[in-house]
Amino acid sequence: MRNARRLKHGAGNAGNDAGIVGRIRKRSSTFGNTRRLWERLSMTGSNEFKLNQTPDDGISSVKFSPNTSQFLLVSSWDTTVRLYDVPANSMRLKYQHSGAVLDCAFYDPTHAWSGGLDQQLKMHDLNTDQENLVGGHDAPIRCVEYCPEVNVMVTGSWDQTVKLWDPRTPCNAGTFSQPEKVAGALFCTVVIGIDTCLKTVLFSCKVYTLSVSGDRLIVGTAGRRVLVWDLRNMGYVQQRRESSLKYQTRCIRAFPNKQGYVLSSIEGRVAVEYLDPSPEIQKKKYAFKCHRLKENNIEQIYPVNAISFHNVHNTFATGGSDGFVNIWDPFNKKRLCQFHRYPTSIASLAFSNDGTTLAIASSYMYEMDDIEHPEDGIYIRQVTDAETKPNEDNWDCGLCLSEQEIKPTRVSSCK
Repeated sequence: MRNARRLKHGAGNAGNDAGIVGRIRKRSSTFGNTRRLWERLSMTGSNEFKLNQTPDDGISSVKFSPNTSQFLLVSSWDTTVRLYDVPANSMRLKYQHSGAVLDCAFYDPTHAWSGGLDQQLKMHDLNTDQENLVGGHDAPIRCVEYCPEVNVMVTGSWDQTVKLWDPRTPCNAGTFSQPEKVAGALFCTVVIGIDTCLKTVLFSCKVYTLSVSGDRLIVGTAGRRVLVWDLRNMGYVQQRRESSLKYQTRCIRAFPNKQGYVLSSIEGRVAVEYLDPSPEIQKKKYAFKCHRLKENNIEQIYPVNAISFHNVHNTFATGGSDGFVNIWDPFNKKRLCQFHRYPTSIASLAFSNDGTTLAIASSYMYEMDDIEHPEDGIYIRQVTDAETKPNEDNWDCGLCLSEQEIKPTRVSSCK
């Protein structure tokens, strides 16, 4: 993690714009704004631009609003969470934590949740600019996600717990403990309804990353463990796995089709995994090398920090500390395209729900400690089917084994 990151304490909330996000409900206006933006970009011959008023320190997460590409939520090490109006290229709202914010998520188009080093979980009403301290963890909150199928917020922390939260109303329904020893020192404790926290699951390792897939929760922890839970019944672990990659897990994201997940590591590798435990399906899993550069005949290996799925095509983008973004076809096992090199490490990626837009956070992650580095930035890119849609010929490159690299067959000409 970013231990060397200096925490900066900036000013308080930006201007109070009541009803800022109420306009989201005016769908025709939203799509009109987006269309006009892309028309302006096409007139200049560009399909990408950089957001204004970006955070003053490292960018930890970018998330699009669930029903539009107009609004983007950004969390940062400068202790803020910011809401951007993407077509207008302007920051519409900013609220603050008392420490670096490590993750954020939309609950619905008008409510944001966030957590970080201050160990506090906040919910912010983006219409009224009012915030509510929902609860917290006993250590920094690393992950914040929303599961619409079960209607719960999920948080993962370095205190070795995952918590489920009711986003609708606080409740206190009692406490239920169900210890279960698994894989050595792993325990499961379930707590229902304490300070709006529906359930608490205790691990033996820090939570590094998590992703929801329908009613399933996929958690990546220290020690290269991967745990699969049923969010409707957190009393036991559905599947206990060890990462197929040899080094520390950096990111996990679930397939939109709910069949599996993609896992990345600090050692320039990505694994494509399937949830169905049957031997026939497990034969389909594979891993490959990526985000590696040869300089003077020496291979430089970079962490793969970010993964984001295209909700329509089930392809996915990866971002690494090499500054590149690649888009992969997991079915035909090949790279669809590679974008130009960004100024510094790719810290976070997010496709919009309709798959037309990709948010790219270029932010130094202190891989080389505290050195002079390029300015952090957020880039908004319009993507096409040619860059994100699998080829229909189902050609298999045959180079997707764990010790081989997927070779590109079509590389984007965009600079």
